Amino acid sequence: MDIKKFETLKQLHEYYSENNRCGLKKVATQPVYEIHPPTSGIVFIGEAPGKNEDLEGEPFVGAAGKFLDEMLKSIGYTRKDVYVSNVVKYRPPSNRDPTDIEKKDCRVWLNAELLFLKPKVIIPLGRHALERFVEGARISASHGSAFSHPSNIPIFAMYHPAAALYNPNLRAVLLDDFKKLKTFLDGGGEVGKKQAKKPTPTNHAKRKAVKDILDL
Repeated sequence: MDIKKFETLKQLHEYYSENNRCGLKKVATQPVYEIHPPTSGIVFIGEAPGKNEDLEGEPFVGAAGKFLDEMLKSIGYTRKDVYVSNVVKYRPPSNRDPTDIEKKDCRVWLNAELLFLKPKVIIPLGRHALERFVEGARISASHGSAFSHPSNIPIFAMYHPAAALYNPNLRAVLLDDFKKLKTFLDGGGEVGKKQAKKPTPTNHAKRKAVKDILDL
């Protein structure tokens, strides 16, 4: 994957919007992506765009996005400071979960995006994004915790903001997890011994992860 041929994120996204196998592009209005790298090195990754994102072509612009903005503000950040993306770049019909095939078909696109960004920390939002980086982890047990990754980029697990729209009890949980995120970032973003442990990866899983994000 030669990321050097792209001078901007916009070029990268335009290339992969034409060169991908995801069947969702046949039913979605347009691909959804962001074109401005984050000043903080913080990258949030959700699962897939929703209705508002599909119409506007930008990630997290609906109700879940507004809650994300609120949580960022609570720890001193704005959306301009961070970068948000999704495992799948097109809206699944009726906002259903993306399938394994759809996630696989967008995998190279997300890899290229991360290689270009070189994030300091990756924050998967929800189980689909968490499974992408921490195989075997459950979001219910992992949220608010940091994980090591073979790429040496720390992974900090979070519930998806949309979960709080359906379960108001999770609102306080997410706000508390953002406080933990701030403590983690203020501490240098290093995964310490007291952080949650991910399932012990096999050698095959390690090689797969390194291959996925080779130069990150």
